[in-house]
Amino acid sequence: MKPSKAPPSNLRDILKEVEAGHMSSADAATKLESAGISDLGFARVDLDRVRRRGRPEAIFCQGKTPDQIMAIARSLLDAGQPALMTRIAAETRSRVREALRDAEILEDDLANCLLARHSPPVRRSGKVAVLSAGTSDLPVAREAAFTAEAYGSPVDLITDVGVAGLGRLLACVENLQSARVVVVVAGMEGALPSVVAGLVKAPVVAVPTSVGYGAALDGITPLLAMLTACAPGIAVVNIDNGFGAGYYADVLNEMGDSACQTN
Repeated sequence: MKPSKAPPSNLRDILKEVEAGHMSSADAATKLESAGISDLGFARVDLDRVRRRGRPEAIFCQGKTPDQIMAIARSLLDAGQPALMTRIAAETRSRVREALRDAEILEDDLANCLLARHSPPVRRSGKVAVLSAGTSDLPVAREAAFTAEAYGSPVDLITDVGVAGLGRLLACVENLQSARVVVVVAGMEGALPSVVAGLVKAPVVAVPTSVGYGAALDGITPLLAMLTACAPGIAVVNIDNGFGAGYYADVLNEMGDSACQTN
């Protein structure tokens, strides 16, 4: 008796099976609908995202059980992709480290992020600068920095340079002007991105945080301030969304690499 043949798992294998007459067009259509998906029952892991978007799926851990997080991470690693975990609690990180001992583990306690991978990413030639207005904004800034680095961007993290003491920011201007992308993280009145955008030619990604006294409205005030900034060249992500800012910064950085290669 011949050993059973494993079903094709990607587009090329499916097309070969159809061409050889081993699979009907109807079966192929069904298979294609699930190609690139790892169905874990509680989650459908998008393994095809790295082909479509250039970056693999990340795991937002808040609300997930440790077992669910570990299963999703294992699915990504088994597919040869890194597993970036954000908003992952300290007690869960220790369990994940133990379960994924075959992978390289990088983590940031303050950012509540963990990365499991088998190989490092291709490094971008450009730099991403990540600024935090105050020390209280640092967890979100570190999440942005960790994310950008996980995808391959060199990051320069600059802390506590808010507008209450502009001399601190002005001392960093030369460093900022050498960056391809600048991420600015600020709470309170959210003025820092507008100031920075007036000093650099690079695109600025603004991140409002929920840091601030009552009228800051848990980040609504800095969000609105950043959305109505008078300086051009600013893109704004959601409140406390360090991951989104780091992701977008890496996308812009990669586009800069592509432009340099074209020229």
